[in-house]
Amino acid sequence: MDFEIVSDITEIETIAVGSGIRDRTRLQRIYGRGRWRKLKGIAQVRLPNGMIRLAEIHWYEAHGIGSKEFKIKLFLD
Repeated sequence: MDFEIVSDITEIETIAVGSGIRDRTRLQRIYGRGRWRKLKGIAQVRLPNGMIRLAEIHWYEAHGIGSKEFKIKLFLD
């Protein structure tokens, strides 16, 4: 992750669950079996150059494993 999340994540939505996730096999191999979900939300992030921007972020999450692989998909400001 080449950024830091500096605010709470808001407007969280589920994008895909279970077999709807293309990377499910890879996620299970790396992090373990679980009910994987792909989520998206909005948060302020600090970039490597120190700039703080509002961004839409995507990540994977499974019960008992936690949140993994955060990605910035779109800057909103």
